[in-house]
Amino acid sequence: MERTPRHIRILTAAALWISPLLSQTIPLTWDSAALATALLPPPVAGAKIQHVSSDYYYRMRDRVMYRRYPVYAAKSEPAGYMQKLAATEPEVTFDATKLQTEQAWVKAGREVFRYPIAMIPIQALPAFRSILESAGVPPAKDGTYPQLTLVVPKKGQVMLGFLACATCHTRIQPDGAVIEGAQGTIPDLLLGFGNDTATARAFAKGLFRVPWLASDPISRVDTMTLEQINAIKAAVPTGVVGRHGTSLFSPVQIPDLIGIKDRRYLDHTGQVRHRDMGDLMRYAALNNATPPAGMDLLANVGGFIPAGNMNGKSDNALPPAESLDRYSEVQLFALGKFLYSLTPPPNPNQASPLTKQGEAVFQQQGCGRCHTPPLYTSNKLTPAVGYKVPEADRKIYDIEPTVVGTDPTLTMTTRRGTGYYKVPSLRGVWYRGPFEHNGSVATLEDWFNPKRLSPEYVPTGWKGDGVEKRAVQGHPFGLGITAAEKTALIAFLKTL
Repeated sequence: MERTPRHIRILTAAALWISPLLSQTIPLTWDSAALATALLPPPVAGAKIQHVSSDYYYRMRDRVMYRRYPVYAAKSEPAGYMQKLAATEPEVTFDATKLQTEQAWVKAGREVFRYPIAMIPIQALPAFRSILESAGVPPAKDGTYPQLTLVVPKKGQVMLGFLACATCHTRIQPDGAVIEGAQGTIPDLLLGFGNDTATARAFAKGLFRVPWLASDPISRVDTMTLEQINAIKAAVPTGVVGRHGTSLFSPVQIPDLIGIKDRRYLDHTGQVRHRDMGDLMRYAALNNATPPAGMDLLANVGGFIPAGNMNGKSDNALPPAESLDRYSEVQLFALGKFLYSLTPPPNPNQASPLTKQGEAVFQQQGCGRCHTPPLYTSNKLTPAVGYKVPEADRKIYDIEPTVVGTDPTLTMTTRRGTGYYKVPSLRGVWYRGPFEHNGSVATLEDWFNPKRLSPEYVPTGWKGDGVEKRAVQGHPFGLGITAAEKTALIAFLKTL
């Protein structure tokens, strides 16, 4: 008699006791067919990304989540704090049998959002604090750094937890207010590559190599020292990171997850379609499943397996599935519930006669074509400079024919590339920044400054690798209005 696959048996058993709780079905995360139709292909003909099988994915261990403890700024840490934690018994916190209300699901999802996929010896904590302080990242009002956490997996062992969703998607305002799910304030240098040059080079190649490029920019690291690599990372402003699959030399703005329920494409390049909760769970697994990032590092990318070429390894092989852990289906479903529940913080910018004038400018300039109210996005994809849209794409995806002319590097020459950028929502711009998909400009005032098109312009956000002056090209809309109209328009945008 043929045995039922293990992951189907597990999910069937889970459904028997989960479904009566809320009469809802938990989607299958690693559904190969759904994953294939959710992912947009690379913009280069013949380039292929083949993800691991469902069998491999479900042979990975479900993650056991232990109670977390806060990381304090050095001056705020209570006396004897670490000694107290070392004497604490480990406590498992995620209990699916208790998820009997919507509120319980959201609360559990918040814990998944904040739970780290990497555990680092506690001796690294002073270095992490130093990086945060040097980058000017303030602690929260309670004296903690919510981007980090402490975990006690066994008595006597305190570990520094890192690489949770919250690491990049927690914003600390200048007054110490915390905005969960927002464009985070995290220094790129905190996402380090190791302590020696050889490890840093291997790690960088695993994160950023693009096999289908004849001249891959990441090859430059072969002649770079650890100090030179870290200098590039240190120059990236907070709110921007060189996340895996992008580029060491062209980082990406951290997206705001507040309002994600209404977004039809995920990532700046629209790499993953967002049709339902299952797609959001797949996106989370791709990007934050197992150290040092997600399932996309286990994919075969044009014959190159990133995880098989990192930390000094170059065997291009997958680790045994049983040696890895990942978030369970229930944990990812809870995470989705939490992300769907996110709401923006109270907006201090209220309607006024000036903002009414700005709304009129918004309408007169035709901004609503792409930034359509009430979401202030059309939820469409716009082709990058140089990309010829395949006719088949027009039948599958929502494509805005306007080419806005922004830097095509991210979507044309990285592993996250699709040939498109998604039209971003303007909601919440009052608490966000830097702007543009690579964070080149710090403020809305800079974005509407026509001088940014000049090669003599000094970017106020991410400047570029070794660059002091360069044009921030593209999106010419709104650059020809008067100073008064610009002031009114920005005042309006800040009320969204």
